[in-house]
Amino acid sequence: MNKNKLKAQVENYIKESNSVSSNTAKIAQEKIVEASFLISKTLKSGNKIMICGNGGSASDAGHLAAEFTNKFSNSIVRKGMAAISLSSDSTFITAHSNDFSFDTIFSRQIESIGQKDDVLILITTSGKSKNIIKAINQANNMNINTILLTGNNNHLNELTTLTVNIESDDTQHIQESMLKIEHLLIHFVEQIIYN
Repeated sequence: MNKNKLKAQVENYIKESNSVSSNTAKIAQEKIVEASFLISKTLKSGNKIMICGNGGSASDAGHLAAEFTNKFSNSIVRKGMAAISLSSDSTFITAHSNDFSFDTIFSRQIESIGQKDDVLILITTSGKSKNIIKAINQANNMNINTILLTGNNNHLNELTTLTVNIESDDTQHIQESMLKIEHLLIHFVEQIIYN
């Protein structure tokens, strides 16, 4: 492959990614704002945010939890917000997977630390992971609100409090749009609570 072909791919890739993000912004803006208010209400009430995902979505979960507990915007001085990634504790994840099942790594943590009226944010491109489905069920059993960030799969929508769908079947573009949505969520929450 020559350099010119690769250069052309750069432009095409970014156009495709931007198109997915733009379409998602048009379709999902109401849900993003609604999710921001739900998260803000939860934090103001003294409850916490739990976040989970697998693979790249696990990285997103850790990233988003860090934005909540640390800070996002340089223009807002604030206290830390109660948020935790359920994907980040490798000791628990490997112990539980070894002793029980990888399918219950999130639901067990929710059972342990979750409380009524907390929020669980689930990040999944496919929506097919058993541990995500079990996490939703555990949260529902405990009256924990659920926010699902996902691709074109609608089969989990009826199980969650709120779903933000990204209109794409391309995993990489779904992930790119998810990061933008995650940044919007923390940006809006900071504004709602501290402005």
